[in-house]
Amino acid sequence: MSSADHDAASGPRRHLAVGHALLMTLGMIITTDILKTAPTVAQNVGPAHFYLLWVAGGLLSMIGALCFAEMATAFPHPGGDYHFLRSAYGARAGFVFAWSRFAVMHTGWIALSAFLFADHLTTLLPLGAHASGLVAAALIVVLAGVNLVGVRFSFLTQAGLVTLLTIGFIGIVAAGGWLAWRGVEAAVTVAAPPTGGVAGFSAAMIYVFLAFGGWSDAATLSAEIRDSRRGMFVALLGSLAALLLIYLAVNWAFVRGLGFAGLAASEAPAVELLRLAFGPAGAALIVFVVGIAAVSSIHSTLIVGARTTYAAARDVPALQRLGRWDDSRGVPARAVLAETGVALLLVLFGSFTQSGFNAMVEYMTPVYWCFLALSSLALIVLRIRQPDVPRPVKVPLYPLLPLLFCAVCLYMLYSSLVYVGYGALLGLGVLFVGVALLVWLLPPVAAPTLPETPSLANPETP
Repeated sequence: MSSADHDAASGPRRHLAVGHALLMTLGMIITTDILKTAPTVAQNVGPAHFYLLWVAGGLLSMIGALCFAEMATAFPHPGGDYHFLRSAYGARAGFVFAWSRFAVMHTGWIALSAFLFADHLTTLLPLGAHASGLVAAALIVVLAGVNLVGVRFSFLTQAGLVTLLTIGFIGIVAAGGWLAWRGVEAAVTVAAPPTGGVAGFSAAMIYVFLAFGGWSDAATLSAEIRDSRRGMFVALLGSLAALLLIYLAVNWAFVRGLGFAGLAASEAPAVELLRLAFGPAGAALIVFVVGIAAVSSIHSTLIVGARTTYAAARDVPALQRLGRWDDSRGVPARAVLAETGVALLLVLFGSFTQSGFNAMVEYMTPVYWCFLALSSLALIVLRIRQPDVPRPVKVPLYPLLPLLFCAVCLYMLYSSLVYVGYGALLGLGVLFVGVALLVWLLPPVAAPTLPETPSLANPETP
């Protein structure tokens, strides 16, 4: 078999059970963001609307997930939403999206999560002034190695991390329940009144959606789930439903243990809550939860990010070397290494700067909502252009729900530009670098390509 024939025949196999895919998807979206976003949401809205915003964020995310489930089951591909955008709008739009994942969203999130882990570890173990960057880099290298060992070991590791993280969140909810059972009253804490109004609502929703973010990455697993008919539906909707319940329970624990004003005024509500309930051992549990969350987030982002890079590289002649699948290990090995290299560069850069959580939100949010809006409209474009393709999952109330979700995305894009800082402009600047690169890397194209399912080893027979 020639090299070209081998590359065409190789690719991801359908090896994931539905339950395992659900755990993988949950691992992509469940993070400790809520430990920082919950106080911000409380600062911007009053107690009467606090829980409603979390429910709204979860339900609207499910509408978006329905759109992705339809496209993923109709057009399974390791590129996920990259493939949907490329099929609907053409190769250039797909390339810019893949670039944004590579340079802004995925690698930036990997570096941020690595620093989060390193900062918490160095508070327990004084390793020196410059240890944070070294620990962050070492963590990324180790997890890249886990990915390169093989697909089975990599996915089993992720399932274990998600299980540990879920136990950590249960510990937070247990602290609130323990305080309620003991009848411990929250200490009175003076906090500034909520911002309120349109500005407060918009800012709060940015952080609510941030906590639910990441579900769109699950579409990269569409070519690897055994059950091609219902697997993506169960993985996407099941994980978001579970996450909504977890977030409501965690927020209840915060409000019960700290009071609403105390939550709004807190910079570390989980630490305060568990210290109040269980003493110093409770604070140590939070460090454990944050550490596990960071490791899980980096690991899952490496998995999905490398698959997007692999899929995009296959479509660009100048990047063909990145678009090769290592069949012996079941991973896109070169794409994993490329993602790791860029993330390490960002860690090096971050070691010489002071960048906070909110700055990274500003950096990533506008780009995220821009492409999510385009992805929701891609469902309509693909239904019109490919009406005869079997769709095991179909969005109800079409086209109202896709248009509703697109309107939400456009509003969040507007809010991310108006109600946050200058970091949003930096993220958009990096996006335009990708626009400049495509002129060099891609020849002119006449029209968008039709969606095409890649050749899969051992595809499932309908």
